[in-house]
Order: sequence, then structure tokens, then C-alpha cells
Amino acid sequence: MKIPTQVPINGFYYHYKHDLNGPINNYAYEVLGVGCHTEDDCRSEDANMVVYRPLYEESVYKAGKLFDLRPLEMWMGNVTKDGVTFPRFTLITDSLVIDQLKEIKEKMYE
Repeated sequence: MKIPTQVPINGFYYHYKHDLNGPINNYAYEVLGVGCHTEDDCRSEDANMVVYRPLYEESVYKAGKLFDLRPLEMWMGNVTKDGVTFPRFTLITDSLVIDQLKEIKEKMYE
């Protein structure tokens, strides 16, 4: 079994496409944990997946409030855009934003 050395903590994240001038929940996600593809017995890098859910409706939410899965390596990775490299996902630490996202999550999923 291959145990990852880095995993995201559970919490709220913005994808790099988040628009600061858009709604607070655009490209916002809640990470619920990291799982392993049981058929692969966690042997390969792509067997570890981040389990998360979107906090905006233009997503898998419309398909029955499903969870999203993304390979851990991709979640923890960087992207390069216009010659600048930065994290694909960023943990949200602003307590006011987190409180608003919690309210949105409650309305969407509970």
C-alpha cells in the first residue's frame, strides 16, 4: 500500500479559476477527505483521490448532489498560466468567507 505523504486538510478551498469579482462560492469546494481506489489496493499514485463537493450549482451538484473525486497528485499540484506557477487549489482561511460557505453548503446539501 502506498500511503501519501501530503494530503489536503478537510476544509474549504478555491480552485485557481475562482473569480474574486464573482460570487463568493464560484469555484469553491469543501474537501471531505482522501480515499483510495480499492481495486488498485492503493499501489499506484493515481489510486489516491481527494473526495470533495462543489459549493456552486454549475457542477456535479446538478447530477444529484454527487461528490467529486480528483487524483490527489493533481489536487496538490501546481498550474502554470501566463508564465506564472501557483497551486491548483488554495485553502480558504478567512473566517468570514468560511462562515458564508458553510451557510451555502447547508442550503445545498443538508
